Amino acid sequence: MTTHTLELPDADLVYDVHGPLPTADGRPPLLLIGQPMCAEGFAALVAQFPDRTVVTYDPRGLGRSERRDGKVENTPQGQAEDLHALIAALGAGPVEVFGSSGGAVTGLALVTAHPGDVRTLVAHEPPIIPVLPDAAAAERARAGTREAYEAKGFGAGMADFIAMTSWQGEYTDDYFAQPAPDPAMFGLPTEDDGKRDDPLLSDHSWAVSGYRPDAAALTAAPTRVVIAVGEESAGTFCARTAAATAELIGQQATVFPSHHGGFMGGEYGYAGQPEAFGRRLREVLDSQG
Repeated sequence: MTTHTLELPDADLVYDVHGPLPTADGRPPLLLIGQPMCAEGFAALVAQFPDRTVVTYDPRGLGRSERRDGKVENTPQGQAEDLHALIAALGAGPVEVFGSSGGAVTGLALVTAHPGDVRTLVAHEPPIIPVLPDAAAAERARAGTREAYEAKGFGAGMADFIAMTSWQGEYTDDYFAQPAPDPAMFGLPTEDDGKRDDPLLSDHSWAVSGYRPDAAALTAAPTRVVIAVGEESAGTFCARTAAATAELIGQQATVFPSHHGGFMGGEYGYAGQPEAFGRRLREVLDSQG
């Protein structure tokens, strides 16, 4: 692995290249992108592709990538422009992309803005609220997570986020009537550290969950777009958004093993099935649709 920094006018993007460039097998590089997750979250998945050149990066303002634009908002369109610059710097496009969660949303924005950059995009569980039939209620639930975070800090906010994302089906009155979850039940801190800048629990990334996919642009692009969903996610928020996004572009979501973080190892607490996930991703990338 080699680590590089791409200096942009308003940010320094740090990225890691696992394998040679130009690639040894003639295949395009495989970019693994998340948001707000950084490169380190893909370690177990990178290990499943020892024969491929894999690129991971930290989005601007997160992890090792510093921003100088004075902003705190994370937008899919802005991150798509960063990736466009990164792909140009690699000099090996069009690339293949696996996007997880907010990274899946960024991938959709990248294909929309720069369809020639990406050969295949696998967008795994993009958390896009506007595609849901209960979008207004989902926005209310999202606001509730931010309110819990602002009122009591990280533990309370994350507990509310877990309750929101694990809720089965649409956000009904029953969801909003339930008591606030206890952070201790999830092994989360109950003390307030005073910070309010978490990219997941604040409103800094609301542009990600509020993104509106351009179905016409996505279906017209030369890029093969695959919307993916974890088999264990059935009925939850991100499974519903994945299914609705897939339907928007005339397909059904492609099922992957495990859950929202199914590609991750046990070092992050909620272990997935990285070996099975990697095999499935390889199958999807190698297939022709």
